[in-house]
Amino acid sequence: MREIRRSGAGRSPSDLSAHPYRVDRDRITASPFFARLGGVTQVVSPTGSGLLLHNRLTHSLKVAQIARGIAERLTADPAAQRLVAKLGGLSADVVEAASLAHDLGHPPFGHLGEQVLDRLARNRFGLADGFEGNAQSFRIVTTIDTGGTATAGLDLTAAVRAAVLKYPWTRLSHPHPHPRTMAVPPRGSAEPDDSPGTGSAKFSAYVTELDDLDQSRAAFLGRIPEWQQTVEAAVMDTADDIAYAIHDLDDFHRVGVLQHATVWAELHGWLSRAAELRNLSEDELADRARQPGHALEGLRRRLHWKDSWIVDDEAFAEAVDRVEREVVDRLLAVPFDGSVEAEQAVASFSASWTSRLVAGVEVLAEPTNRSANIVLAPRQWHEVQVLKFVHRHFVLLRPDLALHQRGQARLLTALVEALEQWLTDRMEAARLPRRLHDLVELAHEEYRSLAARDASLLTGPTGEIPSGPDAVASLARGRAVVDFVASLSDRQAVALLDALSGRSGQTWTDAFVL
Repeated sequence: MREIRRSGAGRSPSDLSAHPYRVDRDRITASPFFARLGGVTQVVSPTGSGLLLHNRLTHSLKVAQIARGIAERLTADPAAQRLVAKLGGLSADVVEAASLAHDLGHPPFGHLGEQVLDRLARNRFGLADGFEGNAQSFRIVTTIDTGGTATAGLDLTAAVRAAVLKYPWTRLSHPHPHPRTMAVPPRGSAEPDDSPGTGSAKFSAYVTELDDLDQSRAAFLGRIPEWQQTVEAAVMDTADDIAYAIHDLDDFHRVGVLQHATVWAELHGWLSRAAELRNLSEDELADRARQPGHALEGLRRRLHWKDSWIVDDEAFAEAVDRVEREVVDRLLAVPFDGSVEAEQAVASFSASWTSRLVAGVEVLAEPTNRSANIVLAPRQWHEVQVLKFVHRHFVLLRPDLALHQRGQARLLTALVEALEQWLTDRMEAARLPRRLHDLVELAHEEYRSLAARDASLLTGPTGEIPSGPDAVASLARGRAVVDFVASLSDRQAVALLDALSGRSGQTWTDAFVL
């Protein structure tokens, strides 16, 4: 395997010198992968619509701002500062850098693109790791990008790399025993219900980056469990949750998707009939899913099932009431019309909720498996769940969004297939895009080294180890195509497929995607 970069640039848990971490931050923001996020979907692609919606770049900037605020607040508290020092340290510069890097691996069209690439990586190319946006972010900063002083990656400090690891395990094999096998698995580590046998639903490193994962977390051994987030990763993760819960509501209020009447009916319907809804059977709840209040009751039950360590019915009811009063009765009560008053209302909503949620961040000495050492207080935690419910129920589940996303899924699938065909065309080998050619060579060396070192690392859920003279080359082609497509913006993905399918009449102006 390749050498580990900046082996002397990590830190002991007590070393909070800021300068190396500011270098890390500057390398991240100077990266073309970071600039690309301005053209990557957050929830809905605004391409061609004229809508001013958050993208992955503006989202990352807000996460960094919130994460830094959390870190500064906690380090100003002597009791919290003593505890985080024991757990491995907390630097505002580290969490800011990690927050800026955390979404570098998101592919075109956001989470929809992530699902499509994962399916293609596993089923078409036989890559046991598949694709995961968090693992792709870690691969970029350690392997693919070239903005550091080493031959690969950004050459970031161990502290920042560890803080990027939101889910510090691989999909299937590391660490051992794997966290998905625990009686109460950590959040994200369990297998998805719709794809049993495929390994963890969320993970932050592919097997090609195992050495980087271990070296990044070496300073934390003995302080936190091997599968636990570092304090700095947990701050970044919490800030990500806060930003997501707030600014997506801002976006869809602005464009008129969130309607006062429908949101009020759901929240008020549950508040006015909570006891009655609680007594419904699962079948009765499912049969009446479209009636006001029933979807919210489903959320309450799912929280009890998934997060019994913190969920509380009284706190849930208070959260629903607060969201009804502050989101429905204030923010949504007046349609957004672009006026100064409307802009001020959105800004006030965002600022007050951000301040409230950041103020609720706490440090736990001994968290449950389902949480980290950095958590939201119970009241704020329930409020975030209800805010995210509003977004999911009234935006993500819309049929018109599904129609839009099905087209994007077809586009990405066709693009991956076209690039694979180009790679396997011997007559065209000399005319491959240089970027794709370089990624194939990189992945070939990685898989060749892994096969020689421990072929079981390439084993999928079925236990079958890829073999044969072309096995390594096939895996390398698959990973290279996935890496290449994941590095495109939404608009670049569309332009490249247009060119490959003959729909574009422009010869040279599409070359920027190659």
